[in-house]
Amino acid sequence: MTPESVIEFGQHALYVAMIIAAPLLLTALTVGLLVGVIQAATQINEMTLSFIPKLIAMAVVGVISGPWMLRTLVQFTRQLVESLPSAVR
Repeated sequence: MTPESVIEFGQHALYVAMIIAAPLLLTALTVGLLVGVIQAATQINEMTLSFIPKLIAMAVVGVISGPWMLRTLVQFTRQLVESLPSAVR
């Protein structure tokens, strides 16, 4: 196993992690921004007003994109396990 192959495995793992986390993080960012604007406009500074909509939106996005996330992780794991014998040589 060469240092280049280890770096390639690491880069691919980071890319997959970024792609998997993106829908949930972007949802939290968008909902948090919208709730923040509404709170600033109405001057209501309630912490649960910010937390509950984010939680609900992230749950909905998790249910919708969950199968895709799982499929992507399984595909990455399968590729990793299949490439291990050639990487060890």
